[in-house]
Amino acid sequence: MNVLSPEELRRYARHLALPEFGRKGQENARRASVLVVGAGGLGSPMLLYLAAAGIGRIGIVDFDRVDETNLQRQVLYSMEDIGKPKAATARRKLLALNPHIEVEVYEEQLTSENALDIISRYDIVADGTDNFPTRYLVNDACVLAGKVNVYASIFRFEGQVSVFNHLEEDGSRGPNYRDLFPTPPPPELVPNCAEGGVLGVLPGIIGSMQANEVIKVATGVGEPLSGKLFLFDASSFTTRILKVRKNPELVIDRLIDYEQFCAPTPQAPVRQLNVHSLKELIDEGADFQLIDVREPYEYEIANLGGELIPPEQIRAQAGRISTDKKVILHCRSGKRSAAAIRELQKLHPYENLYNLEGGILAWAREIDPEMKQY
Repeated sequence: MNVLSPEELRRYARHLALPEFGRKGQENARRASVLVVGAGGLGSPMLLYLAAAGIGRIGIVDFDRVDETNLQRQVLYSMEDIGKPKAATARRKLLALNPHIEVEVYEEQLTSENALDIISRYDIVADGTDNFPTRYLVNDACVLAGKVNVYASIFRFEGQVSVFNHLEEDGSRGPNYRDLFPTPPPPELVPNCAEGGVLGVLPGIIGSMQANEVIKVATGVGEPLSGKLFLFDASSFTTRILKVRKNPELVIDRLIDYEQFCAPTPQAPVRQLNVHSLKELIDEGADFQLIDVREPYEYEIANLGGELIPPEQIRAQAGRISTDKKVILHCRSGKRSAAAIRELQKLHPYENLYNLEGGILAWAREIDPEMKQY
């Protein structure tokens, strides 16, 4: 039976012209099903290329909505998409690109309760997530369901790609994510893209590489990155490939609570103050010091009028911190300001430092909805 229609034969002519790919490779792509977890920075270019390449059935798991700050790197979306669900928006654009494929949408969070059910419906899973709980969940569910996990991640100027749990020629499975990273790093050492930043073009580069690995696995063309971790540094344009070996003692027999598994080690508590209490202090004209520990560019976007001391300067600028009145530190979400308080308390036994709970995001949400969020 001819899997490809005359229209598809014309569309994929450049694939068909490749001796290593040819009609068989394209028909394999047409039969393949791929679940993409995350339709953000990595998912955007990956979905575009998977759809354009003719992957027959694509699933998208994402419950987020398009935000203005996404547009710096998530090239699947445009200004008119702001506020719309990512998964549904992505589906519409992929079908406009290639009407010969199927696109299914899951506008829900992947959890230990639904992961196996959703993942088992697809041949290949492509992990485009940006958080460790979901990353470990995807890995473990792929191992349990016997699915290939095409992995990628990005941070600042660096990206990495690998193929986990690949079905080898002898019937065994290749290394998985836990063979490489048995346990997650402390969250405070790996800030998210909003706080750590990411070069806008990087997810395009790495997401395209991830799509390449998916296509190789789906079609049987080429040699996938199984047992290898590809590393890329955009700032120096250098690459490395590391070997990944299986841990024979590693056993994955069930899905667990991944939020708890990736939870940070308990740290010394800091005094908290909510945004409503801060608003009362401002309205009363109280004598207190407000310190903003974000970066200068963040301060320019939106601020509460506090004194700006970026995180890397907090030790050097400790002399600016009052010791005889209430001092409130804040950042975007409360994470960096809590860390700044702990850093200050190593230098001096402060008893007057308070962390603004929820940071400037909570202020914009609960006090001043007109304030720009980022």
